Amino acid sequence: MKKIRIAKTLVVLFWAMTLISCEKDDIEPQLTVSETEVSFLDEGGTVEITITCSDEWRINNSASSWLQVSQLTGNSGTTIVQLTTEPNTLGSIRSVILNISSPNGQARRVKVSQPYIYTIPSIYPSYNTSPKAPDASGMSSSAVELVAKMGLGWNIGNTFEAPGGETGWGSPVITEEFIKFVKQQGFNAIRLPCAWDWHHIENPATALIDQNWLNRVKEVVGYCVNNDVYVLLNIHWDGGWLENNVTPNKKDSVNAKQRAYWEQIATTMRDFDEHLLFASANEPNADNAPEMEVLLSYHKTFIEAVRSTGGRNTYRTLVLQGHDDYIDPDNFPADPTPDRMAFEWHNYTPSSFTILDNDRVDGGWDDVRFYWSEANHSAIEPGRNCAYGEEAELLQGFNNIKTKFIDKGIPCLMGEYSSQRWTATRNKFTPLEMDKHNKSVDDWITFNTKQCKLIGAVPFFWDTGGALDRSNLTVRDQRTIDALLAGEN
Repeated sequence: MKKIRIAKTLVVLFWAMTLISCEKDDIEPQLTVSETEVSFLDEGGTVEITITCSDEWRINNSASSWLQVSQLTGNSGTTIVQLTTEPNTLGSIRSVILNISSPNGQARRVKVSQPYIYTIPSIYPSYNTSPKAPDASGMSSSAVELVAKMGLGWNIGNTFEAPGGETGWGSPVITEEFIKFVKQQGFNAIRLPCAWDWHHIENPATALIDQNWLNRVKEVVGYCVNNDVYVLLNIHWDGGWLENNVTPNKKDSVNAKQRAYWEQIATTMRDFDEHLLFASANEPNADNAPEMEVLLSYHKTFIEAVRSTGGRNTYRTLVLQGHDDYIDPDNFPADPTPDRMAFEWHNYTPSSFTILDNDRVDGGWDDVRFYWSEANHSAIEPGRNCAYGEEAELLQGFNNIKTKFIDKGIPCLMGEYSSQRWTATRNKFTPLEMDKHNKSVDDWITFNTKQCKLIGAVPFFWDTGGALDRSNLTVRDQRTIDALLAGEN
């Protein structure tokens, strides 16, 4: 009987071990890593990744000279691993693939990269010759709070970016009375597109800006600030030295000029309070990742140049621009002053309706369109109805701006938008249904103004003197002003 009991016990143990073995064999091998790609800042830092494995695991780090890993091996379960880098001063991007493997047959890869600390070549002398201690007086608003104080914005277009001064393209001299007139029409913010490199350099060899031009721009900025009007000052087109040269081979020379100009501009304008904002660039041509990396270096130079002058510039709100399909706010250059960064984009969608003045046969990229929104479409000349860029597409664009920037705490400015209005006197094109065309322009302006305000951004209407008469201080295009005001309400 004793032998029989022993035999039964052995049989039970055998089957128990078999079941345990089968259960173990049935466990799905697991190895997951929380990140597949880690990008460090040029100054380095620490990033955590999480490894979950059903067995032991190991990390193969072939870059231990610059990348420190808190632990290279681990057991089953979940483990947090810290990756740490020091500032990259080698003058080139460094990267490595971390290979993570386990005896359970699973393996994962994590790409780690770090750009290098870029040093601008000393092509021009430093113009930061009189830095001041930080001055927070009159600068209490964060960028979000500042943008919230703005209602509608107005561009003084084709004026301070013209050759030979503000009258170079036919604009009269801008007076304080005109600024007051703009404000009386319902606009408490002005964008001042401005050229510097183009016709305003006293010495190209040293990038020295003509002091008379600096003083004149400062005078007009003063007109705005003294009348409680916010003003956005930029480097605008300017012969294309920046926006047409967002390329690696131009990176050094453009950054050197960017620093020299902004040190001079920022020093001259330093004593204005928070009513004045600076913008780094205008419609820069960066349409892929390598070009965006170069553009971000231009923005970084701008930030550092302005902040280095001190005084109220320590706290001034700064505005960056870039194609919103390519620029990522998470990669904005670091600003030593928190919460003083905004983003600017422009809106001329659909461009065949807003700015195009040639049909395909005359070199246009489309045929000129007169009628926007289905409610305004023409049955008489359907080929002039907008084929894209109506309400649904525009709404998607505004939502993208809100999601990508505003929801992350970066306020936004729609720095330019407008639509041409064809009239009988502009006889290159004469819409057959003029009432529907004018209604299309009105509705486009109102729609874009309203949607911009709804997402919490500030719209700046582009005008070159067609809507507001700068000499006589009268309204030339009341329909446009009414459409703008309707969009705010």
